[in-house]
Amino acid sequence: MHARLAFRALAAVALSALTASAVMAQAQQAPQVSVTGVVYTQYQYTDAPIAAKSTFDMTRAYVNVLGRFSNGITTRVTTDILPSLNGSQFVRLKFAYAAWTPTGSSLTYKMGMIHTPFVDFEETLWDYRMQGTIAVDRAGVMTAADIGVGVDGHWSGEQVNAQFTIVNGEGYGGGVQDFRKDVQGRVSVRLQPTNDNSRVGGFRATGYFGIGKFTGGADRNRYLGMLSYRTNQYTVAGEYVSVKNAAVTGSIISAFGVYHLSPPSKISLIARVDINDPDNNVANDGNTRIIGGASYQLSPNVRMLADIDRVKPQGGGTASNQFLVQAQFVF
Repeated sequence: MHARLAFRALAAVALSALTASAVMAQAQQAPQVSVTGVVYTQYQYTDAPIAAKSTFDMTRAYVNVLGRFSNGITTRVTTDILPSLNGSQFVRLKFAYAAWTPTGSSLTYKMGMIHTPFVDFEETLWDYRMQGTIAVDRAGVMTAADIGVGVDGHWSGEQVNAQFTIVNGEGYGGGVQDFRKDVQGRVSVRLQPTNDNSRVGGFRATGYFGIGKFTGGADRNRYLGMLSYRTNQYTVAGEYVSVKNAAVTGSIISAFGVYHLSPPSKISLIARVDINDPDNNVANDGNTRIIGGASYQLSPNVRMLADIDRVKPQGGGTASNQFLVQAQFVF
């Protein structure tokens, strides 16, 4: 009798243990979904000769829904909320993709509306998207996202990282257009380490290519080379971009720097110069943009920036100046 009771008790304990193990396994495999976002807002005074203005603006708001699942599967959906011409806001899709990182692999495969190889990389290095888009984005020669497939890779603790994509080529707002596809790639190599071990940290050489066709068959080719040096205290970088649109070849030269005053200061200084020449064979068809300012990290979630943004046409045209007080809210 006692043996029978002991056996039943042991069986009950074993069953409870198995049930608990199954519940724990299910809990470990349950998807993890999080919502994050970032908002850019500003006060802007512009002395442009034709359209001087003084305005408060909500320049951008992004909402990210991130999913993490078993077997290395992740997903991302990002909505982009931006002003329309009539002053209201409208919503469009910025990212929408699934990604798979096999166990132990240095590669991540993506499909959907994905990051293009270079824009996100430079925005991370520059770290002041709140001021405005980077030179290649302002000039309309690259976009941050496109629809297609791609693979990201990193090796030896980010000493080398790379991204390769095959996309429609029209950007995340341009649709499919025709059967032609663009091939894009970026490779970044850390030539010397610093105290910043991130994918943009250290002394780096970065190369990018984008080869494709516009709707109708004209060339759409971009080649970029960049040297950058980033530590926890400062960043300096310079790049040259060759841009071919059909039979026209232009160029972009960009250099920028960020200096963080020594802790415990929360103040940083920024400077940037972008020179855009749409056609190298035509005189005085481009412009030079000069940006300078100071930021204050109010909290981990809020950063303020006061800056001057001056655009001077080549050939002696009238410059336009903006004074901006900008804010970045992260949640």
